[in-house]
Amino acid sequence: MTSKQTNWWIGDLSETCAQFQIDLSSMVDGELDEAAACGAITHLEACSVCRDFFDDTRAQVKAHRELADPDSLVDRFSSLLGASIDSEIESIELIHKLSNVFYQLGKAYVLNAMDSGYRLRVFEKAVRIGGFQAGGRGFVDGVVESGRGSAGGVDWAGARHMLNGKLEKIESPLEKGRRLLDEALAADSSHEEARFYLALADGHEGKTLRAAEGFRQLFNSAIHPANRAHAAVQLGVLHANQGDHRRAIACYRWVTIAGIADEDPRFFCVRFNIGLNYAHLGDQPRSLAAFRQLLDRHSDRIADIVELFARSDSTQRVISHQAGFAEALFDRCPELFDTTRSDSSNEEERG
Repeated sequence: MTSKQTNWWIGDLSETCAQFQIDLSSMVDGELDEAAACGAITHLEACSVCRDFFDDTRAQVKAHRELADPDSLVDRFSSLLGASIDSEIESIELIHKLSNVFYQLGKAYVLNAMDSGYRLRVFEKAVRIGGFQAGGRGFVDGVVESGRGSAGGVDWAGARHMLNGKLEKIESPLEKGRRLLDEALAADSSHEEARFYLALADGHEGKTLRAAEGFRQLFNSAIHPANRAHAAVQLGVLHANQGDHRRAIACYRWVTIAGIADEDPRFFCVRFNIGLNYAHLGDQPRSLAAFRQLLDRHSDRIADIVELFARSDSTQRVISHQAGFAEALFDRCPELFDTTRSDSSNEEERG
């Protein structure tokens, strides 16, 4: 570690203390030779500033080591509480699994209702409803029959009824999806993906304000960056459908500015949407720049981009209605028109 690299933490320390704190940090990491370590320890006895620094550093290292060894951390908590917390951990795991069962089934029903051909681009394939539902029933039955039906304060008997027949009485696939996603949230209110698909269902039913509020709440509260990005994309779609292309662009640009479009290749289509919305605004230079950046930043997805471009009727319309736009796009982004790059047998990720 160079002195330049340590300037951010040595502050106004004397040159002697600064060097000793570098040595002390190395000593905690086990990287200091015996002679230097003896000198550092001697300095500790006379300097309260460095002694505090050493204690803080040692505490941080200890915390990191405990986090790296979950079993040790659990044992420590157990000893502090005076009782084992194994049953509490088991309850949390059971609740998480139950919530996931309801979420996966709810998502599958919602996507099936929105697009029975599963042509909608989503980021995870939906489960096969029949087999997954049977597995979910088996899991819940096992919990109830083992006497753990009170685990986590969840209504396991109600969950059993939902999966064992109550669900079949609901005719609408979309309503089935809603009920299941509600159950997922009842089991685990922090389930971000369940909230996302509930908002998606609202949007499909034309409940635009309700859908927008759901996506907005998810964007503001989601812990996982990808879920915030999903919410931002859907808000952009809602704005674009309302003809508010500037707000749509602002939503999509959040995903690129946050770096998620580059870190997570699933969001490559965000730059496509930015280019399309600039085209709707008649801003050809920015539209062309966005499409060019899309091709340059996601060169490994050229085939998907070409297919997306070819299948987007709205893109074709907005380009054809602006004089010289098609020619400029061909000159700047010739790859978009190379249909040999698109593999028609390569299906999109399905719902």
